[in-house]
Amino acid sequence: MQISYPDCSFLPKIQPKEFMSQHRSLRAASTLGGKRNVLKRFERTELLKKRGQWKAGDRITGLRKTKPEA
Repeated sequence: MQISYPDCSFLPKIQPKEFMSQHRSLRAASTLGGKRNVLKRFERTELLKKRGQWKAGDRITGLRKTKPEA
């Protein structure tokens, strides 16, 4: 069984150079070069362990607020 496709020769051909620009807020974090001010959960637990404010067996949810080390 062979599938036949309709003739699409009337559609305009898109050239590779025609693309939309991307807003600078949507670029990858590595290209922006900014420093994150929010830590992921595993980073927060490591930081709290260093400070002695969290130990194994404590709850993972509801962690204290932490600021990243400068």
